[in-house]
Amino acid sequence: MIRKEEIEHIAWLARIALRDDEKELFEQQLSSILDYFAVLDEADTSDVEPTYHVIGITDVVREDEPKEALSQPEVLRNAPKKEKGYFKSPRIL
Repeated sequence: MIRKEEIEHIAWLARIALRDDEKELFEQQLSSILDYFAVLDEADTSDVEPTYHVIGITDVVREDEPKEALSQPEVLRNAPKKEKGYFKSPRIL
C-alpha cells in the first residue's frame, strides 16, 4: 500500500500540485497497480526464456546519415537563457 506522503513526494518530484481528493485517488490507483505487480511476481517464469522485445520487433530506427549541422542561432533559438552565444545554466556549487 502506498502512503499519502509518498504520493506527495512523487508529486513534488514531478513538480505538480495535487488537491487532497487527487492524492486519495492516486493513492488508490498506484496501490492497485503495485498490487498487480505483486501478482505478476508470483507467476512461474522459470521455463520462459528472457527476451528483449516481447513482440519480436527488430531494429526500427532509421539509418544514421550525416547532415549539415544547425547554426548557432538555430540551436539557441528556443533556449530559455543564453549569454554570449552559449546556453546559460544555473551555477552549481
